Amino acid sequence: MEHFDKKAIDARVAAGFPLTDRWHNRFHLEMPFGLINDPNGLTYADGEYHIFYQWNPLGCEHKNKCWAHVRTRDFVHYSLPELSLWPSDEHDKDGCYSGCGFTEKGRVHVFYTCNAKNDGIRTPAQRFGTLQEDGSVEKGVIAVPDSPAGITGHFRDPYLFHRHGKRYFVIGAQADEQEPRGTVLIYEETKEGWKNLGELKTRLGHFGYMWECPNLLHFGAYDALIFCPQGLEAREFDRQNIYQAGYIAGHLSLDSLDMMQHSKFQELDHGFDFYAPQVFQHEGRHILLGWMGMPDKDDEYPTREKGWMFSLTLPRVLSLRQGHIYSRPARELKALRIEETAIDIDMDMEQNLTEQLFDGTEALLDLTLGKAQHISLTLAYGLETTVFSYDRTTQVMTIDRTGMKHGGRGVRRFKLFVDRMLSLQLFVDRTAVEAFFQHGEEVASMLVFPEKNIRPELRIHADAPLESVTGRLWELDSFHFTR
Repeated sequence: MEHFDKKAIDARVAAGFPLTDRWHNRFHLEMPFGLINDPNGLTYADGEYHIFYQWNPLGCEHKNKCWAHVRTRDFVHYSLPELSLWPSDEHDKDGCYSGCGFTEKGRVHVFYTCNAKNDGIRTPAQRFGTLQEDGSVEKGVIAVPDSPAGITGHFRDPYLFHRHGKRYFVIGAQADEQEPRGTVLIYEETKEGWKNLGELKTRLGHFGYMWECPNLLHFGAYDALIFCPQGLEAREFDRQNIYQAGYIAGHLSLDSLDMMQHSKFQELDHGFDFYAPQVFQHEGRHILLGWMGMPDKDDEYPTREKGWMFSLTLPRVLSLRQGHIYSRPARELKALRIEETAIDIDMDMEQNLTEQLFDGTEALLDLTLGKAQHISLTLAYGLETTVFSYDRTTQVMTIDRTGMKHGGRGVRRFKLFVDRMLSLQLFVDRTAVEAFFQHGEEVASMLVFPEKNIRPELRIHADAPLESVTGRLWELDSFHFTR
């Protein structure tokens, strides 16, 4: 088991800020070194949001899993990241895996999966911990010592929720069958401890070999189960990443353990780089953070050679309408906008438009299509391009980054209904790009690694004059980190 020196690691992180490499993002959470992945432990306490996330401070491999921690009051100003939870005993010696956070009597607590392997056998234990004044997590009781009968060692990522005055958690799992099957289990807190109620029943059948990172959300009279199934085959307009992150919406019955009248599985994000989201609720908002990255695709991320990998998404606020989750950027992010340099766009009957973007840009655009049937929006980094193109006849949005030299490439396609107007909100950081379509009906997150250190151009082209293009481009400030 590696030795983790919190003081030395925190000092090295502090020395790495501000981030200076041209591929480092300005308004996405990143680390100066090491590999980050799943957001964890999201909660709110005493005026501050607490964000934890998986981190290997010792290298760019998926091992030595620790948790880093930051605090923010407004999603713009942050504490410097610090090492908070790390492997230290027989239970979590092979990694502090994902879990959730909660606040009780003003104290921040976490609930996570301990990973230990002995003679090739994995023992996953679920454990509570409490955040201390120095930023470390004091480890507490083991609530569930191992996976239950009928479930393999792939048993992880607990997520707490409350119903009828009781506390429960959902947890990702793999059923131990001839052909392993992904599933989610529900546990109930009792006076005797945590009781396994069994599998959550759905109509999905055999739907991949493992379900990771479940979140159970409550939207008024409806429930949504977010989870990450592994082992689904790609289809023409969805499931095109190696692993998916999506949801079903319906009505949870804790009596029958059934997600009743649920929707089909829908993806939360159609981009190349989105996985392992976590959602927490505060003041009526469901706030999501996701990992901008993808497991088992490490060769698609050239920053590995520079000693760091991956980002977190911007915070998104979720709402459920007619069985579909909409995602919008958190309103606090408007504080990043620099009004003095904003560019207003107001054009009629134009087929082509080119605008130079800033070092970090938010674009809010409404394209009234008129007779145009094919519309493309290109991020051009000199000769390199990432292209969003929409075909009205097929109602398909295509994202194509084969025009980039470095990093992952490829194409993603998804259905998007547009009547008269295509609405787009685009956040373009140095490598992170997040696109919100039709006021958050669909979202796509991706990382691009331009060869040249130049500001991109936004080029809009249509096959007939667009009736109008209106909107605004803002230069965005960087996140502020305080020591």
